[in-house]
Amino acid sequence: MCLAADTPKIALDNSETLFSVLTAVNTCGYDQELDNSDPLRSQIRSEVARIISASQDTAAAKDEMCQFYREHQQQDPSRELAQYVSLALSLDGPPNFAFKGKEGEVPPDAARLVGFGPLLLKFYQSAGLHDFWLRHRAQYEGLVEKYHEALSKMVFNTDIYLKLPTAGFVGRQFTVYLEPMGAPAQINARIYGADYYVVISPVGSSLKMEQIRHTYLHYVLDPLAMKRPEAMKRLSPLLDAIRTAPMEESFKNDISLLVTECLIRAVEARNMLGGKSTEAQRNEAVDASVGQGFILTRYFYNSLAKFEQGPIGFRDAYGDMLNAIDVRGETKRAGQVEFASGAAPEVVYIPRRASEQLLIAAEKRLSAGDPATAQKLAQQALDEKSEDPGRALFILAQVATMNRDIQGARDYFQRALGVAKEPKVVAWSHIYLGRIFDLQEDREAAVGEYRAALGASSSLPEAQAAAQKGLQQPYEPPVPAQPQQ
Repeated sequence: MCLAADTPKIALDNSETLFSVLTAVNTCGYDQELDNSDPLRSQIRSEVARIISASQDTAAAKDEMCQFYREHQQQDPSRELAQYVSLALSLDGPPNFAFKGKEGEVPPDAARLVGFGPLLLKFYQSAGLHDFWLRHRAQYEGLVEKYHEALSKMVFNTDIYLKLPTAGFVGRQFTVYLEPMGAPAQINARIYGADYYVVISPVGSSLKMEQIRHTYLHYVLDPLAMKRPEAMKRLSPLLDAIRTAPMEESFKNDISLLVTECLIRAVEARNMLGGKSTEAQRNEAVDASVGQGFILTRYFYNSLAKFEQGPIGFRDAYGDMLNAIDVRGETKRAGQVEFASGAAPEVVYIPRRASEQLLIAAEKRLSAGDPATAQKLAQQALDEKSEDPGRALFILAQVATMNRDIQGARDYFQRALGVAKEPKVVAWSHIYLGRIFDLQEDREAAVGEYRAALGASSSLPEAQAAAQKGLQQPYEPPVPAQPQQ
């Protein structure tokens, strides 16, 4: 359902692909916020469970799929849902569930789930998920009708504030998907090229409209920054002033991202509580934003106050607003800011370009027996702070192991444990450390590592078996095969 006439700016919809992916992970034990979810979620879970119990083939397909799910679980609950949302948005719909683009273009958090598609397809066919989708389609469309007016009002009010035309943009789309099979407290926003998505699980009488508006502001404001590369280049020295800020690294490396995020936060501050907030509340929000590293929020907040009084639209006002920024003055003010110890997570997930997916390439080179290239790629990811440091250090440790650098491997595995969050990396780092201590005849330290691995690998059967074996007897490296005479 579209929310504007002619070329729509935003669409409110649902997706059988999202339904299939999230119904599958619900079947495998994903139950975050189940008690607070729309009743439809529990209803579908119960119906699918009955189908599985009535068919051995469906149960077998479910078990195979859920084994993969358990092996790829995240310690952070928000990342657990997020990776499957990214996967669903990257897949063509049934009946194939194939990736839309090339493998190198898949978002990093979805790329680690590349093996899930075929297992989902097998389960989808055996369980008849398409029939479930058709059976509940009217309820899904009812959710769209329920929230249509509130979303339309948000778009209208935002456009009125920025004095923007109501028509959409040719070649771009903004889609809000309503999917009740996820946790209602979480919202997942994505930017893939020119397409913007929000996936949200509604409950009660309202959506998380502030987060949706945040993504919508990216949709209308991002292109303005992209069209002014020279202005952004002039502002780039401001990046040096935020190196120690707690914000996500992408903002520290891309001036256009920083400028747009500061502008969005200024718009949000001026429109807090539907414009009914006090000046003190708005200033507090601005100060909090600056304290997280978004140092131009105050500038844009003051500039918007003047913009509100004038007749011109924001597209025409934006260029002058950028040109009036005093880089030296803003850098000096930023130097006086005492940055906060932490920052709120960004609403919108902007995937790295394919060329930046260094760790995926490193793991492939390691599997192909090319440790030198794997080491180079993992070290690059670590130096640039562009990807998961735990995975990068784990790869470097494996390379050191292949090079028979036992002390180097030990150091890397221990460093990986200091920052890693992925269960697989944690469990196997402990196991490899246990084996190293066994080789160094420190059995007490080895047992401690195997026990730690056992506690970290409840969803990883192979790691569980390796840890149990390590507890039963000291590790002995395999004996090289003797050449035949």
